Order: sequence, then structure tokens, then C-alpha cells
Amino acid sequence: MDGNTYRFLIFISVFALMLILESFIARHPTVDSKPRRLGMHLGLSGLNTLLIKFIFIGGAAVGAAEVAESKGWGLFNMLDWPYELEFLLVVIILDFAIYLQHMVVHKVPLFWRFHVVHHSDLDLDVSSGLRFHPIEILASMLYKIVIIYILGPIPIAVLVFETILNGMALFSHSNIALPARLDFLCRKLIVTPDMHRIHHSIEVSETNSNYGFNLSIWDRVLGTYKEEAIKAQPEIVIGIDAFRHPNELTFYNLLIMPKKYGKLTYVT
Repeated sequence: MDGNTYRFLIFISVFALMLILESFIARHPTVDSKPRRLGMHLGLSGLNTLLIKFIFIGGAAVGAAEVAESKGWGLFNMLDWPYELEFLLVVIILDFAIYLQHMVVHKVPLFWRFHVVHHSDLDLDVSSGLRFHPIEILASMLYKIVIIYILGPIPIAVLVFETILNGMALFSHSNIALPARLDFLCRKLIVTPDMHRIHHSIEVSETNSNYGFNLSIWDRVLGTYKEEAIKAQPEIVIGIDAFRHPNELTFYNLLIMPKKYGKLTYVT
């Protein structure tokens, strides 16, 4: 099996595990129909995957790293640093880049129009990690490709990073209750579901916090970390003010939401 097959198997395994755990150790009560949302989010994920494959022919992020390696492009292709050090730095730098991207899509009104599709979810569970507008997914991939061309990373490091990105998106969005002590310890290094749930709160001050997806250090160092929400975790209201009814959140409405939401207030 090639790297992409391993990545897909890991993705499916994490998704299935979180889905099962949510049935036994749910942290937050559900508001919308889980089967309806699951079908909608899988549909979005399928559409986004097809668009990535069609538009970014050649493997997208990993393919860009292979091109950069073959052409000798990028910083790391000019440096003769140890393999292990380069591998570690690539994963850390890309992690920070995604943190910055996430903060920017909250601050720039045009970008927030598309990211609001993700935040309009009335519940937060593992499938929420798949809920992104196609335009945002394509822009995110283009952003990563540009960074990869600048860095010139070894392809295996990019593959590992993409696998971590997918797996942590599923884990951090999952509706599972970790023991308090375990959550406290995990937050020292990574983003936990409780930490990320605060980011999906309807409270604007909470939405504009906890931007990290993998390493929690960026929020701590840059002052965007929020330890606790105003309300207890099971009582956090998920979503945004503009859309509060499931009938407003159909598959079609998610696709046209950026245009519709453009007339409404955005998060600042």
C-alpha cells in the first residue's frame, strides 16, 4: 500500500472510533439529527475530495513536496540538515501555518463568509471535522502548496502532517468526554475536544479563541487560549446567531451560505 492508502485507513479508523465513543461517552447533548448531519457532512467531504483530485492533479500537498524535491525548490532543499530535524521542523512549521490560517479566516470578512459553514453546525461531533465549504478547502490546499514550495520539505513529512491534520480534526471535534485529569494533561501538548468545543461556542469572545487544531502551544504563546467557557461544557451553545434552525442548514444552503451570509454580521 502507498502512503495515501495508509492515510485513508488511519482516517477511517479514527472516524469510526470517535463515532463509537460518542455513543458511550458523549460530552454534550445533541440538538440536530445526527444521521442527517452525518450524511450531509460525508457528502461535503466527498465533494471536496473530488474537487481536490480534479483541480490539484498530482497529489496536492504531498505531490507539491515531490515536485519541490525534484526541482530543488525551497529552503530545506538548500540546506543539508539532518533528516530527523527537518522532519520535525516541517511538521511543526506546517502546524503553525494552519493555526495562522485559521485565525485569518476568522478575522477577514471575505474568508469568514466561507468558514461560517463550518461554524454554523448546531452540534459538534466527529463529523463536524468534515464540514467545510468547497471554496475554503480549495483555498486551504492552495495555501499549503505555496508554503510547501517555499519550505521544500521531504514528502514523507508532508504525508505525516496531512495524516495528523485529518486525525486531529476528527478527534478535536468529537463529542467525547475525557476524564478531567487526562484532558488537563493532554492540553499541555495537544488540542482536546473540550478545548476546541469552546471555539465553536456561540459567544463571539469564545469563537475567537483556541484556534489550534493539533499543538496547543500556539494559542498559549500568542494569547488566544481560553481555558474555560462561560458555561459548563455540556451547556455550551454551539453555532452562530445567524442560523439556529436545522431547516436552514441543508446541504444546498451550506453551499450558498457564503453569499447569503455576506449580508449578515461576521465574527470579529
